[in-house]
Amino acid sequence: MTLLGEAAVAMWWDIARASRTEFEDWHSHEHFPERMNIPGFMRGSRWASTEGGDGFFVMYELDSYATLTSPHYLGSLNNPTPWSKKMMPHHRNMIRSQCRVMESYGGGIARAMMTLRLSPQSGQVDLLRQHLKTALFKLPLQPGLTGAHLLHTQTPDVELTREQKIRGGDAVADWVVLVSGYDSKALSLLADGDLSVEALSGAGAEGKPMYSFFDLAYTMTPADIRVSSR
Repeated sequence: MTLLGEAAVAMWWDIARASRTEFEDWHSHEHFPERMNIPGFMRGSRWASTEGGDGFFVMYELDSYATLTSPHYLGSLNNPTPWSKKMMPHHRNMIRSQCRVMESYGGGIARAMMTLRLSPQSGQVDLLRQHLKTALFKLPLQPGLTGAHLLHTQTPDVELTREQKIRGGDAVADWVVLVSGYDSKALSLLADGDLSVEALSGAGAEGKPMYSFFDLAYTMTPADIRVSSR
Protein backbone atom coordinates (compact mmCIF):
# COMPACT_ATOMS: atom_id res chain seq x y z
CA MET A 1 0.00 0.00 0.00
CA THR A 2 1.14 3.57 -0.72
CA LEU A 3 0.50 5.83 2.23
CA LEU A 4 -1.98 8.62 1.58
CA GLY A 5 -0.82 12.08 2.57
CA GLU A 6 2.19 13.47 4.39
CA ALA A 7 1.49 12.44 8.00
CA ALA A 8 0.17 9.53 10.03
CA VAL A 9 -0.85 8.44 13.50
CA ALA A 10 0.65 5.01 14.24
CA MET A 11 -0.59 3.16 17.33
CA TRP A 12 -0.03 -0.13 19.07
CA TRP A 13 -2.02 -1.46 22.02
CA ASP A 14 -3.39 -4.61 23.63
CA ILE A 15 -7.03 -5.46 24.28
CA ALA A 16 -7.95 -8.18 26.76
CA ARG A 17 -9.87 -11.08 25.24
CA ALA A 18 -12.91 -10.37 27.41
CA SER A 19 -13.24 -6.88 25.84
CA ARG A 20 -12.25 -7.73 22.28
CA THR A 21 -15.71 -8.29 20.77
CA GLU A 22 -17.05 -4.97 22.02
CA PHE A 23 -13.81 -3.20 21.10
CA GLU A 24 -13.99 -4.34 17.48
CA ASP A 25 -17.68 -3.38 17.28
CA TRP A 26 -16.98 0.10 18.70
CA HIS A 27 -13.83 0.66 16.67
CA SER A 28 -15.43 -0.41 13.37
CA HIS A 29 -18.89 1.12 13.71
CA GLU A 30 -18.35 4.27 15.77
CA HIS A 31 -14.69 5.22 16.13
CA PHE A 32 -13.50 4.75 12.54
CA PRO A 33 -16.47 6.65 11.06
CA GLU A 34 -15.93 9.43 13.60
CA ARG A 35 -12.27 9.78 12.62
CA MET A 36 -12.97 9.55 8.88
CA ASN A 37 -15.38 12.47 9.21
CA ILE A 38 -12.52 14.71 10.39
CA PRO A 39 -11.13 16.87 7.54
CA GLY A 40 -7.67 15.67 6.56
CA PHE A 41 -8.16 12.02 7.55
CA MET A 42 -7.66 9.97 4.40
CA ARG A 43 -7.65 6.32 5.56
CA GLY A 44 -7.82 4.29 8.73
CA SER A 45 -6.69 0.69 9.08
CA ARG A 46 -6.77 -1.81 11.96
CA TRP A 47 -4.45 -4.80 12.07
CA ALA A 48 -4.59 -7.74 14.51
CA SER A 49 -1.57 -9.63 15.78
CA THR A 50 -0.70 -12.70 13.71
CA GLU A 51 0.73 -14.38 16.80
CA GLY A 52 -2.64 -14.99 18.41
CA GLY A 53 -2.06 -12.40 21.13
CA ASP A 54 -4.02 -9.37 22.25
CA GLY A 55 -2.12 -6.81 20.17
CA PHE A 56 -3.43 -4.42 17.53
CA PHE A 57 -1.77 -1.94 15.21
CA VAL A 58 -3.89 0.98 14.03
CA MET A 59 -2.92 3.70 11.60
CA TYR A 60 -4.57 6.87 10.37
CA GLU A 61 -3.17 8.43 7.20
CA LEU A 62 -3.47 12.22 7.09
CA ASP A 63 -3.24 14.75 4.29
CA SER A 64 -0.76 16.95 6.18
CA TYR A 65 1.07 17.28 9.49
CA ALA A 66 -1.13 20.27 10.35
CA THR A 67 -4.14 17.93 10.65
CA LEU A 68 -2.66 16.64 13.93
CA THR A 69 -3.42 19.99 15.57
CA SER A 70 -6.55 20.95 13.65
CA PRO A 71 -9.55 22.17 15.68
CA HIS A 72 -11.64 19.30 14.30
CA TYR A 73 -9.20 16.61 15.45
CA LEU A 74 -8.40 18.13 18.83
CA GLY A 75 -12.09 18.71 19.39
CA SER A 76 -12.78 15.02 18.81
CA LEU A 77 -9.92 13.96 21.10
CA ASN A 78 -11.16 16.22 23.88
CA ASN A 79 -14.83 15.29 23.57
CA PRO A 80 -14.98 11.48 23.39
CA THR A 81 -18.36 9.83 23.05
CA PRO A 82 -19.79 7.84 25.97
CA TRP A 83 -18.84 4.60 24.21
CA SER A 84 -15.30 5.89 23.64
CA LYS A 85 -15.00 6.83 27.32
CA LYS A 86 -15.97 3.27 28.18
CA MET A 87 -13.47 1.69 25.78
CA MET A 88 -10.41 3.93 26.28
CA PRO A 89 -9.36 2.37 29.63
CA HIS A 90 -9.13 -1.02 27.89
CA HIS A 91 -6.29 0.20 25.62
CA ARG A 92 -3.36 -1.41 27.43
CA ASN A 93 0.35 -0.73 26.78
CA MET A 94 -0.61 2.11 24.46
CA ILE A 95 2.01 3.50 22.06
CA ARG A 96 0.77 6.45 20.00
CA SER A 97 3.11 8.17 17.55
CA GLN A 98 2.18 11.24 15.55
CA CYS A 99 4.43 11.08 12.52
CA ARG A 100 5.65 12.65 9.34
CA VAL A 101 5.88 10.30 6.36
CA MET A 102 9.55 10.29 5.32
CA GLU A 103 9.51 7.56 2.63
CA SER A 104 6.65 5.64 0.99
CA TYR A 105 6.95 3.08 -1.81
CA GLY A 106 4.53 0.61 -3.35
CA GLY A 107 0.78 0.49 -3.87
CA GLY A 108 -2.49 -1.20 -3.04
CA ILE A 109 -3.71 -2.65 0.26
CA ALA A 110 -2.30 -6.00 1.33
CA ARG A 111 -3.40 -8.39 4.05
CA ALA A 112 -0.22 -8.57 6.14
CA MET A 113 1.96 -5.95 7.83
CA MET A 114 5.28 -5.90 9.63
CA THR A 115 5.94 -2.94 11.90
CA LEU A 116 9.46 -2.14 13.05
CA ARG A 117 10.18 0.40 15.78
CA LEU A 118 13.71 1.73 16.14
CA SER A 119 15.88 4.77 16.92
CA PRO A 120 19.16 6.06 15.45
CA GLN A 121 22.34 6.20 17.46
CA SER A 122 23.62 9.66 18.31
CA GLY A 123 25.18 11.19 15.19
CA GLN A 124 23.92 8.38 12.91
CA VAL A 125 20.63 9.86 11.70
CA ASP A 126 21.76 10.40 8.10
CA LEU A 127 23.45 7.00 7.84
CA LEU A 128 20.40 5.13 9.11
CA ARG A 129 18.01 7.18 6.98
CA GLN A 130 19.98 6.38 3.82
CA HIS A 131 20.19 2.68 4.67
CA LEU A 132 16.45 2.48 5.20
CA LYS A 133 15.66 4.52 2.09
CA THR A 134 17.75 2.19 -0.07
CA ALA A 135 16.32 -0.95 1.53
CA LEU A 136 12.69 0.13 1.44
CA PHE A 137 12.79 1.34 -2.16
CA LYS A 138 13.54 -2.21 -3.35
CA LEU A 139 11.01 -4.10 -1.24
CA PRO A 140 7.62 -3.51 -2.96
CA LEU A 141 8.70 -5.39 -6.10
CA GLN A 142 9.91 -8.46 -4.22
CA PRO A 143 7.70 -11.60 -4.22
CA GLY A 144 5.13 -11.47 -1.44
CA LEU A 145 5.58 -7.75 -0.69
CA THR A 146 3.64 -4.67 -1.81
CA GLY A 147 4.68 -1.58 0.15
CA ALA A 148 7.43 -0.15 2.37
CA HIS A 149 7.38 3.08 4.37
CA LEU A 150 9.36 5.11 6.91
CA LEU A 151 7.69 7.34 9.50
CA HIS A 152 9.36 9.71 11.94
CA THR A 153 7.60 10.67 15.15
CA GLN A 154 7.27 14.41 15.72
CA THR A 155 4.86 14.95 18.58
CA PRO A 156 2.99 18.26 18.32
CA ASP A 157 3.34 20.66 21.23
CA VAL A 158 -0.21 20.42 22.58
CA GLU A 159 -1.63 19.58 25.99
CA LEU A 160 -2.70 16.04 26.84
CA THR A 161 -6.12 15.39 25.37
CA ARG A 162 -9.09 13.99 27.25
CA GLU A 163 -8.68 10.62 25.53
CA GLN A 164 -5.02 10.44 26.60
CA LYS A 165 -5.92 11.31 30.17
CA ILE A 166 -8.52 8.54 30.28
CA ARG A 167 -5.85 6.09 29.10
CA GLY A 168 -3.35 7.43 31.64
CA GLY A 169 -0.97 8.84 29.01
CA ASP A 170 0.66 7.16 26.03
CA ALA A 171 4.17 6.02 25.18
CA VAL A 172 5.64 6.95 21.78
CA ALA A 173 7.83 5.28 19.18
CA ASP A 174 10.65 7.12 17.39
CA TRP A 175 11.23 5.85 13.83
CA VAL A 176 8.67 3.46 12.38
CA VAL A 177 9.19 1.14 9.41
CA LEU A 178 6.10 -0.45 7.84
CA VAL A 179 6.24 -3.21 5.23
CA SER A 180 3.05 -4.70 3.78
CA GLY A 181 2.53 -7.80 1.69
CA TYR A 182 0.26 -10.61 0.61
CA ASP A 183 2.61 -13.32 1.98
CA SER A 184 3.26 -13.22 5.72
CA LYS A 185 6.21 -15.58 5.29
CA ALA A 186 7.93 -13.04 3.03
CA LEU A 187 7.51 -10.45 5.78
CA SER A 188 9.03 -12.71 8.42
CA LEU A 189 12.13 -13.17 6.25
CA LEU A 190 12.83 -9.42 6.33
CA ALA A 191 14.35 -9.77 9.78
CA ASP A 192 17.19 -11.73 8.13
CA GLY A 193 18.17 -9.20 5.41
CA ASP A 194 18.63 -5.43 5.16
CA LEU A 195 16.17 -5.00 8.04
CA SER A 196 17.89 -7.50 10.36
CA VAL A 197 19.12 -6.44 13.78
CA GLU A 198 22.71 -6.81 12.58
CA ALA A 199 22.20 -4.78 9.39
CA LEU A 200 20.34 -2.01 11.20
CA SER A 201 22.93 -1.86 13.97
CA GLY A 202 25.67 -1.56 11.36
CA ALA A 203 23.73 1.29 9.75
CA GLY A 204 23.48 3.25 12.98
CA ALA A 205 20.38 1.90 14.76
CA GLU A 206 20.39 1.98 18.55
CA GLY A 207 19.67 -1.04 20.72
CA LYS A 208 17.39 -3.83 19.52
CA PRO A 209 14.62 -2.86 17.05
CA MET A 210 11.14 -4.18 17.83
CA TYR A 211 9.45 -6.28 15.14
CA SER A 212 5.70 -7.04 15.18
CA PHE A 213 3.49 -8.83 12.65
CA PHE A 214 -0.19 -8.22 11.92
CA ASP A 215 -3.06 -9.20 9.62
CA LEU A 216 -5.51 -6.67 8.23
CA ALA A 217 -8.82 -6.61 10.12
CA TYR A 218 -10.55 -3.53 8.69
CA THR A 219 -9.90 -0.41 6.67
CA MET A 220 -12.02 2.68 5.97
CA THR A 221 -11.80 5.92 3.99
CA PRO A 222 -14.06 9.01 3.99
CA ALA A 223 -15.64 7.69 0.78
CA ASP A 224 -16.90 4.66 2.71
CA ILE A 225 -18.73 6.97 5.11
CA ARG A 226 -20.50 8.72 2.23
CA VAL A 227 -21.52 5.41 0.67
CA SER A 228 -22.87 3.96 3.92
CA SER A 229 -24.91 7.09 4.65
CA ARG A 230 -26.86 7.09 1.36
